Amino acid sequence: MNLLASPAQLRASFLRWALLMVPLVLLIGFVASKFGGPDTAWFAGLVKPAIYPPPVTFMIVWTVLFVLIGLALALVASAWGAPGRGIALAVFGVHFLIAQSWSAVFFGMQDMMLGLIVIGVAIATLLIALALVLRVRRNAGLLLLPYLVWLCFAGALNYQFIAENPDGGQRGIDGAATKVEF
Repeated sequence: MNLLASPAQLRASFLRWALLMVPLVLLIGFVASKFGGPDTAWFAGLVKPAIYPPPVTFMIVWTVLFVLIGLALALVASAWGAPGRGIALAVFGVHFLIAQSWSAVFFGMQDMMLGLIVIGVAIATLLIALALVLRVRRNAGLLLLPYLVWLCFAGALNYQFIAENPDGGQRGIDGAATKVEF
């Protein structure tokens, strides 16, 4: 039998990729959160939908999801020679940058409708990336399923914020706006 790599070498490759991917995904998520977050007067003034979970939930869920995403990417990246490996990583990378722009749009620009569009595009690109990832490593695709579920929930939550706040919410205090312009 002619093997390209031993099981020990494959595990070592996965571990090296995991040590790169997990912190990278966490770093991208952390940086994205700096472009807008829920600690604004605008967000505090919004009517919160009934499905809005306690705020601490977001930090916990996103941390777990980012670790799962990093591990999934490490599984794909360590699949040397697998057909579609490069395109799966590239499409997921594009998806992830789109998804991480949501914070800047929703919180920074205070644009709930554009935020909903961003989440819709993020879900669509994740479905494409997921199909590609599943062809490379089935387990990697399975690790991404909770992320897909959470993005769908985030889309529903974003929609509910629009329904509960049809005027877009009060921009800042005394009419002053805190917005990030690109």
